Amino acid sequence: MKNSNPITYDVIIIGAGAAGLMCALQAGRRGRKVLVLDHAKSIGSKILVSGGGRCNFTNLGAGPSNYLSANPHFCKSALSRFPPESFIEMIQAHQIPFHEKKLGQLFCDRSAHDILNMLKDECEQSHVHFVLDCKIQHLDEHFQITTNKGIYNCDSLVIATGGLAFPQIGASGFGYEIARQFGLQIIETAPALDGFIFSEPEVSFFRTLSGISVDCTITCQNSKFQDSLLFTHKGLSGPAALQASLYWRPGKSLSINLLPELNC
Repeated sequence: MKNSNPITYDVIIIGAGAAGLMCALQAGRRGRKVLVLDHAKSIGSKILVSGGGRCNFTNLGAGPSNYLSANPHFCKSALSRFPPESFIEMIQAHQIPFHEKKLGQLFCDRSAHDILNMLKDECEQSHVHFVLDCKIQHLDEHFQITTNKGIYNCDSLVIATGGLAFPQIGASGFGYEIARQFGLQIIETAPALDGFIFSEPEVSFFRTLSGISVDCTITCQNSKFQDSLLFTHKGLSGPAALQASLYWRPGKSLSINLLPELNC
């Protein structure tokens, strides 16, 4: 039932993905009254599709040098406060079986649902409230949020709506709209962690190789990545291509070595 009188929370988080859920449970642990709003009818959709449905939840070697940012010092601070080991401890406390693939990548043995259920349980223990299928209609400078489910106030507002990737599961530019509303500077967006799509006539070649995965080395903008490359019916994907996409821009070239173990 829609509330006509504003309900006040200490913290309101817009976005019930991985970042929003982690923020919510941490704030709840600190005794804050927390509300999470999301336009979807269920939470954590992107978690469930990550890692091929097994959620590659962290990497043992994650460090500041693995991240691209206009402010590299932020990454240093964030990782020093919450390193990969901290999340692994949470996984182990919930007795979720996992395994290490190559290059320190950690995946669930069973399903990404294990990670989502863990975050749900932690939020429940922290007394986090959720309002789903919630459309934001207005947000003012005093953090009063008018929605189709009611009006909410808060002292602290967190926008955790993610980027533009995966629009088919609800991703949008909402976070950028809020940033513009509050006069925040926006760095020009670019595709990242995305595959390479080709057009005709080249794409017909890739269709014949679709589903094949090979180890390779991809070099882009003086950065080199050695990992698996997946041929798709539209082009290239897989870990190596996804990492290279962080550095590629239209007009730039890629160098792919399909025999990295050979010195030619």
